[in-house]
Amino acid sequence: MAFLHVTDREGARHEIEGADGWRVMELLRDSGLGVEGICGGACDCASCHVIVAPEWAEKLPAAREDELLKLDELPAIEETSRLSCQILWSEALDGLALTIAEIA
Repeated sequence: MAFLHVTDREGARHEIEGADGWRVMELLRDSGLGVEGICGGACDCASCHVIVAPEWAEKLPAAREDELLKLDELPAIEETSRLSCQILWSEALDGLALTIAEIA
């Protein structure tokens, strides 16, 4: 079993079991952590904005242009900001740590 380590908007930490092929956004949404995923993973709303722990940022596939453009529309981002709908879960991500970003 592979797990995702999440810090929610209130600073509480959670450990969520991953599911191969699921978007991280789906894991967060279905765990009731306040991520809506309004666009369903189409990279169109940024409601799934997360900040990836620096030690994990380089281990993830690079963000595509459409994700970068959507992140640029947000009022505040971090160097390791990502849209969780664009991160597909696999066993290789076991231990991934991230923080759910504040709602813009």
